[in-house]
Amino acid sequence: MNAMVKVAVCSRSFSNNPVLRTELLVRYQHVTFNDAGLQLRGDSLVEFLRGHDKAITALETIDEYVLNRLPELQVISKYGVGMDMIDMAAMRAHGKRLGWTGGVNRRSVSELVISFAIAMLRHVPAAHREVLSGTWRQHVGGYLSGRTVGIIGCGHIGKDLVKLLQPFACTILVNDIRDYPDFYRANDIRAVGLEELLTQSDVVTLHVPLDESTQGMLDAQRLALLKPTAVLVNAARGGLVDEAALKQMLQDGRLAAAAFDVFAIEPPQDQALLSLPNFLATPHIGGSAHEAVLAMGRAAIAGLDENNIPDLP
Repeated sequence: MNAMVKVAVCSRSFSNNPVLRTELLVRYQHVTFNDAGLQLRGDSLVEFLRGHDKAITALETIDEYVLNRLPELQVISKYGVGMDMIDMAAMRAHGKRLGWTGGVNRRSVSELVISFAIAMLRHVPAAHREVLSGTWRQHVGGYLSGRTVGIIGCGHIGKDLVKLLQPFACTILVNDIRDYPDFYRANDIRAVGLEELLTQSDVVTLHVPLDESTQGMLDAQRLALLKPTAVLVNAARGGLVDEAALKQMLQDGRLAAAAFDVFAIEPPQDQALLSLPNFLATPHIGGSAHEAVLAMGRAAIAGLDENNIPDLP
């Protein structure tokens, strides 16, 4: 046990998990959990982390402002896989070490995407609302089977989604800045440009990180390339899609449906978008399966000891 090292756990999900708490306390004696369920940002985050040597963070923003005020903090271990909340240049400039493991929540996210696609193709949210309001009518939807699915980003989650789609006999198109020729060949996948993917796909799903190159990547012009019968799924990061343009397309019937687990601002404020019958919203639950929570938590615990100063891109 690291008897003298002090650890802060910012994540509410981690703090509320008895298994993860127990496993962390086996390794570290002095741990401060976020038992108050605080949303930590800026000064409140600095105050919570102050006096600790290591930290487990989730959706908290770790930037120059925070790091400059915490000279004693040496290690940040990431609970979850998204890295857009951590300023890598600031981490490196301050000599802070990062613990991170990619792909630990991939099955949790890919299963949610499958459920989204089927739900929207079968008009499940709209039908549910009608039943609750006293209307009983059958909605005629369509199969996921045999459709063309476009996967934007073929990393850990994208590859796992490919595996789950196999029984559905879908045509799969992918777009990624990296090339995975062996994986594409083994799974009968075609790598295409983003514009071709958008115009050809019946279901489009995003699986890329949020950074300067992907911010707003599906703007109004690119969204207009989608088939009017298509379904758009975003379980990656808010900020990838122009939500105002998306709302207009859904309202005008220029896009059949969309399902989002993530938003540019969370919780989302656009009630007009959220109330559309052809839009499904969930509160960032992509990684919130019991199995994924344990996998992410154990990776974060390991990252407290297995870490390095991040390289600049």
